[in-house]
Amino acid sequence: MLPPVPGQRAAPRVPPRVGDMRRYLAVGLDGYLCLVTGGLLARPYVVTADIAEAVGLLLGPTLAFSFLNHVVLTALAGGGAGKLIMGIRVIRLPDAGRPGPGRLLRRWLYGLGRLPLQPWYALRAFLTNSGPLPLSALWSSGHTDPTGLRQVRRSDLTAHRNAAAHH
Repeated sequence: MLPPVPGQRAAPRVPPRVGDMRRYLAVGLDGYLCLVTGGLLARPYVVTADIAEAVGLLLGPTLAFSFLNHVVLTALAGGGAGKLIMGIRVIRLPDAGRPGPGRLLRRWLYGLGRLPLQPWYALRAFLTNSGPLPLSALWSSGHTDPTGLRQVRRSDLTAHRNAAAHH
């Protein structure tokens, strides 16, 4: 990035990352909505299924809704259902633009692989008293996820875009 020309105002910085509590609530809402939707769609078929079939019947619609929520809805509206409810938007770094579907797909796949392992890493860190979780450096400390996206408050993004428009 070039330094600002003397006499010109510097371009506004990218909005700060949203707080952890708001992000966790959004993730909880997303998970709840995915499970409820998957359960409602699978319910008529689970009654006569054995346990393995029931898990498969629940997993399919849940993953489909998760994909629609995290990839399609985020590409269209700037965030999944939980994020929109919590006033969070997902932006691309470094320009605070809207992320494309390819980047959102990679982020969703990364989350599917990372999220189920979090209890294991937390338990291991607690039992060994080893400090930070191994994957936390990839996700949290850099204020971005591995795909170059950031979750920001909607109000901060609006202020950023207004400042950039007046620049």
